[in-house]
Amino acid sequence: MAAMAAFKVGVHIRPQHTSVQAMRDAWRAADGMGVDSITLWDHFYPLSGDPGGTHFECWSLLAAMACDTRHAQIGAIVSAIGYRNPDLLADMARSVDHLSGGRLILGLGAGNSERDHHEYGFEYGTPGERLRALREGIKRIKRRLERLNPRPQGRLPLLIGGGGEQVTLRLVAEYADMSNTPGAPDVLRHKNQVIDDWCSRVGRKPAEIERTSNIPVGAIDRMQEYVDAGAQRLQIQLDHPFDLGPVEAALKQRG
Repeated sequence: MAAMAAFKVGVHIRPQHTSVQAMRDAWRAADGMGVDSITLWDHFYPLSGDPGGTHFECWSLLAAMACDTRHAQIGAIVSAIGYRNPDLLADMARSVDHLSGGRLILGLGAGNSERDHHEYGFEYGTPGERLRALREGIKRIKRRLERLNPRPQGRLPLLIGGGGEQVTLRLVAEYADMSNTPGAPDVLRHKNQVIDDWCSRVGRKPAEIERTSNIPVGAIDRMQEYVDAGAQRLQIQLDHPFDLGPVEAALKQRG
């Protein structure tokens, strides 16, 4: 059997039905194990289990994670563009990047939780409206980052999450340093081809975009399939109590 191509291993800690201390223990341990990245989602309520269960806000946690960890890249997969003023988000990202010593990944998306938007007083709008807001928000963030003093300490790669083929993956081709696409290996393979096709149309080299995907713990034994489908970084989704055993197994497969 051919050796698996080198890939990066991340941990995606879902901040639902848990405590701040449990998350801090988990991301410190993951960082100590040598994972390449540690991410959170950006929601305001649990997405599974008791809808009224405990939950914590993403960027407050990222600031703590920046100070608690030393090696892994950190970030959100992904921040909904409608939750925060884009210029403010750029400044928040710059600040967290400095706290981390230049390890932040800036993950953005159009937002897909109607409850989050309505409960916190944000306009949800149509998918088209949210995608237009994402495009404009990306432009505003890029402009603001150029004006901030000091500038981000690290590279601050832009990750765009989603799989919409007509708009989202075009935005990936136009602006992103990283993509995050959900789905099984066959879906991921197709979406990566769509990104490549958009790159050809907009004059971008496909190799400039790192391909990532979040996978459930049960997919650890299928990592070869995801890598064959084009994944270069796989983030393992963890819920409380954040068992890192599967992450250790994944790290052993990493090239």
